[in-house]
Amino acid sequence: MLTVKTIKEAEALLEERFAVYTEGEELPLGSAPGRTLFSDVTSREFVPDFRRSMVDGYAVRAAETFGCSESTPAILRLRGEVAMGRPAEMTLDTGSCAFVPTGGQLPDGADAMVMLEYAEEFGDGTIGIQVPAAPGTHMIFRGDDVQAGELVFRRGYRLQAKDIGALAAMGYSRVKVFRRPRVAVFSTGDEIVPPDTETLKIGQMRDVNGPMLSASVAASGGEPIYLGIIPDNPRILEETLSSALCDADMVLLSGGSSVGAKDAAAKVLSELGVLVFHGLALKPGKPALAADIDGKPVFGLPGHPLAAYFIYSLLAKPLIYRMMDSTPRSCTVWAQCAVAVPSNHGREECVPVRLEGDRAWPIIGKSGLITTLSGAEGYIRIPRDAEGIDCGEQVQVILFSEVL
Repeated sequence: MLTVKTIKEAEALLEERFAVYTEGEELPLGSAPGRTLFSDVTSREFVPDFRRSMVDGYAVRAAETFGCSESTPAILRLRGEVAMGRPAEMTLDTGSCAFVPTGGQLPDGADAMVMLEYAEEFGDGTIGIQVPAAPGTHMIFRGDDVQAGELVFRRGYRLQAKDIGALAAMGYSRVKVFRRPRVAVFSTGDEIVPPDTETLKIGQMRDVNGPMLSASVAASGGEPIYLGIIPDNPRILEETLSSALCDADMVLLSGGSSVGAKDAAAKVLSELGVLVFHGLALKPGKPALAADIDGKPVFGLPGHPLAAYFIYSLLAKPLIYRMMDSTPRSCTVWAQCAVAVPSNHGREECVPVRLEGDRAWPIIGKSGLITTLSGAEGYIRIPRDAEGIDCGEQVQVILFSEVL
């Protein structure tokens, strides 16, 4: 008989036991997207490090353009031109201006830019400014983007491709990130065969959970180690677990966790370590279990893919993130439940849904059906003390898409 824990109780037990971070390693920027920062990143310098023009035009002293117009332009002497990539070598004194291309440095004395199309060159060394400019117009000040010493990214932030430009601008060519948590994945069951098996015999099933969980680990920032399939044999299970734990930070095994004659997982895990929980007040996923073996988390996931995926998402995935001092972020949307969903099992229930406009359509199916999961865009959680969801009720849909 299983002594079930709620998801919150299971989360608390896992959090209490496992708080070990992986080591750090340095990577070139091109290899950093998708990786999690090991340390805070602060700017080494001002970005930009000089006052920069945002337009092609003329650097001016703003006060000297006040009141000007196309009919009565402000007449200024042209002091010269600032070359791209070179410092401005002139200083604007009273009644003068300088041509500055986009991205060029403003000369000392200038405090605004006037776009080229609002100026006229008279051919005698003077420029007619036809629109007034306020101080700071069309220019970027030193450090407007980032100040030297400013915190830009925190430890535990998962880098995206869009962040690489900012790191490069601050003078970084390499960055320190967490080593990817190594997660061993294997399936158990005499009836399970590799996915590439050409012809199935009666009673056989292709391994679904192994590839699915390996892909999930990779999407969560971990490094999956797929160990294949082992039979329902306690000795082989013990040998496989012992070998996997030599290299892995976590182990995910699926199948063999249901109550019955072939339930070897709980016995082997309790002999090798300490059972953290065995049984969850969750539908699907009641027979799931977890153990602490030499300080490493080992999950026994149900053989049914839908149940295995939910237990991974709710409990194993947050631990992978925590090994990198981070927390997964869920993307959620609100929608109207398209049909009533009864739920009175004394367990929290996760129900896959597909979205059509502002409506969520529950996909009611058995946890062993693959299309129940693949056809869903997200899921809703029904509390264990609720009797279900009414048709038209607003529900929060947790999307399956990974948020970085």
